[in-house]
Amino acid sequence: MKKAVLYFLIIATISSCYAPAGGELVGAYPREEWVQANPYGMNYIHFGSFTMGPSDEDVPYALNSRAKTVTIPAFYMDQSEISNNEYRQFVNWVKDSLMLDILAQNDIEGYSQKEREDGREFERFVNKGYVLNWDEQIDLSNDEVFDLIYDNFFLQGAEKFYDRWEIDSRKLKYRYWWIDLQAASRKEGKDEFSNPNTLDQLHSFKGHNDRSKFIIEEEINIYPDTLVWIHDFTYGFNEPLTENYFWHPAYDDYPVVGVSWGQCQAFCAWRSQIMNEFRHKNGLSYIQRFRLPSESEWEYASRGGLELSPYPWGGPYTRNYLGCPLANFKPMHGDYVEDNGCHTVPIFSYSPNDYGLFNMAGNVAEWTNTAYDESVYEFSHDLSPEYQYRSTTSDPPSLKRKVIRGGSWKDIGYFIQTGTRSYEYQDTAKSYIGFRCVMSYLGRGKSSNDGEFNAPMDME
Repeated sequence: MKKAVLYFLIIATISSCYAPAGGELVGAYPREEWVQANPYGMNYIHFGSFTMGPSDEDVPYALNSRAKTVTIPAFYMDQSEISNNEYRQFVNWVKDSLMLDILAQNDIEGYSQKEREDGREFERFVNKGYVLNWDEQIDLSNDEVFDLIYDNFFLQGAEKFYDRWEIDSRKLKYRYWWIDLQAASRKEGKDEFSNPNTLDQLHSFKGHNDRSKFIIEEEINIYPDTLVWIHDFTYGFNEPLTENYFWHPAYDDYPVVGVSWGQCQAFCAWRSQIMNEFRHKNGLSYIQRFRLPSESEWEYASRGGLELSPYPWGGPYTRNYLGCPLANFKPMHGDYVEDNGCHTVPIFSYSPNDYGLFNMAGNVAEWTNTAYDESVYEFSHDLSPEYQYRSTTSDPPSLKRKVIRGGSWKDIGYFIQTGTRSYEYQDTAKSYIGFRCVMSYLGRGKSSNDGEFNAPMDME
C-alpha cells in the first residue's frame, strides 16, 4: 500500500505541467473533481454541537458526572454494529490472502503477478517482489497446491476432531501499517519533520532523518474468541453459543462479539485497504480511512439530535406506551427475555434513532478509539474532543483502558444511557462487546442545497 501511494504521488507530480496562466494565481491544474463517497451501510451525521455527559442519574463515585458542550465535525457511521457475516468477509480475505501468498512464495504458477501491465517490475508493499493474483482460484486438485494448503492451514493429527477439515484459526494473522501522527506531532516528531500534520506533508518529506519510526507495523490474529460465551459467565451453560455463534448461518446478522480493540483496529485498516485499492484501480482518489469512533462522536451520534435525552429514542423511559422495552438490555433482575431476546439479537432489531442508527443502546456495547480517563472532560478540547493513545507493552495500564459505550444485552438500563461511560482493557474480548466504524466527511459537510441532506439553513 505504501508503494502504491508513492507510485500515485509520483504519477501525479510528473503529469502536471507549468502553465503560467498570464502570470495570475489560479491554482494547480488539472485537479480531479472530488465527490464524497457515501460508503455502503453508513449514514451521514451532520456536524453540530451538543452537551456531552450524563443527562440523567449518575451512580455514586462514577466520577464522570461532568457535562460539557463540544462540537463534532461531520462524519459517516455504520447504521448497525458489524455483523458476524461482515466480519467473516474479513476473516475469509485474510485466509485467502495467506493461502495465495504461500503459493506465490513457492513459485506455483498463476498465483502471483511479477509485473504491471506496462511491463515495469515492482515490489509488493512487504518487499516480496510480487503481488497476489486474486483472479486465480486455488486448485486443490493439484497435488502440490493441496499439500501446501493442507500442511500450512488445516488442523493436523491429534488436534483434528472427527477427522474434519478445519482451518487452524491460530494461523489467521493480518499484517498492516499505520502512521503515528501523534508521535510525529510532538517535539521529537517536529525535529524529524518540518510540520508533519497531514499525510501529504509526510509523503513529501525530503529530510535526511529517518521517518520510518513513525510508520508502525502491526500483526494480529483476527479470529474472534469464541470461548467468551463460556469464560464470561461462571456456572452458566453457553456451550451452544461457543460452538455456533460466529460461523453458523443462523447468526449471520447478529453482531460479532469476542473481538478485542486491536482486532477492531485491524478490521478498520483492512476495510480502508480494500476500498482504496478498488478506487486506485479505477483512477479515483483515496477516501478517508475507516476507523473506530471517538467517544464524543459515538455519543453525538447516539443522541440522534435529541439534546439532553438520556436514551437514543428520547426518554426518560426505557419502554414505549404499550410497556414494551425499546432496546435489548436486562429489564428486570434475572429476566433477559422481556425485551424479546435472551442474548444478542439481529443488528437491525428495534427502531433506529433519528440519525437512522440501530441499537445505539443495548444489544452489544461498542468499542471506541478513546482511552478511558475519569477526568477527561476536564482537559479535553471542546472541538472534536479525543484522548487517544496506541498503547505498547511499555505503557502504563491506564492507557490500555478503552472506552466502551451503549451498554449490552446483559446490562441494566443505566448502562444503555447515551452519557454513561465504561471501559475494558484493549486486549480483552467479551461476549457483550462489538463495534461499528466511522469515516470522516471531507469538507464542511453536506447542506440542504446538495439535495442529499436535510441540514439546518445554509449560512452562505
